[in-house]
Amino acid sequence: MSELGGRVCLVTGASDGHGRAVARGLARRGADVVLLGRSPEKCRRVQAEIAAENGGKSPAILLCDLASRTEIDRAAAEYLASGRPLHVLVNNAGLVSQARQENAEGIELTFAVNYLAIFQLTLRLLPRLLESRPARIVNVSSDTYRLAKLDFDDLQFARGYSFTRSYARSKLAILYFTLELARRLEGRGVTVNAVDPGPVASNIGANNPGLAYRLAAPVIRAFFPRADRAARTALMLAADPALAGATGGYYRSGRRRERPLAFDAALSERLWRTSEALTRTEGRIPG
Repeated sequence: MSELGGRVCLVTGASDGHGRAVARGLARRGADVVLLGRSPEKCRRVQAEIAAENGGKSPAILLCDLASRTEIDRAAAEYLASGRPLHVLVNNAGLVSQARQENAEGIELTFAVNYLAIFQLTLRLLPRLLESRPARIVNVSSDTYRLAKLDFDDLQFARGYSFTRSYARSKLAILYFTLELARRLEGRGVTVNAVDPGPVASNIGANNPGLAYRLAAPVIRAFFPRADRAARTALMLAADPALAGATGGYYRSGRRRERPLAFDAALSERLWRTSEALTRTEGRIPG
């Protein structure tokens, strides 16, 4: 397939699981892929794998620890300085943290990596996406958002931390960001959609030490759908010509789910402003 020939696609969390499967699928469709990940070794391993599958055509690597606000700024600046266009951004990276942790800036880790990193990286790269249009943004969310609410009095679970509720809240925030950014970019040539890949056989919880993860990991890998199967919907959003103008949607199992949440404009605006403050990112859409 070559429907993405000449198109540059950046995938975060591309060194494993769902992100790796998305990156491989985009490369098979002819895209020039950029792998964004934290581990040089893992990224090089996927780079070699994709090159072997595609006649030696090797993806680029952009190293970044998405837990770090300064690292995101550095990586985005590096990408912009390269002059490379950007036609598709797949915000895939995420984690689950059993115990409450904070990043170097004092922000709860799940919220920082799963949501704030998407907000910050997307807005930093948005000028290049607009220059490269038509372009697409695909944000990986989850149906777990249904379990969450945005409590601005304790957005980062300083009290009563629960890894399931923290994960769900981050996915709800992603969905709000997707709908709000789609609204702000309406008619600008950049579409924004969210996807729930469903359960994925991956190493998403590998950052957690201890017995619980060691017991759960083999079960997840054995009984959850393979990543290449789970990646089909994200690949559809990234590449399907029929979805060239589709924006502001939430997709699961290859289908758009209508009205995924009761969208609250005031709440969405408050989350946007809060995200700007936490990431030190100006959320103004470039002209």
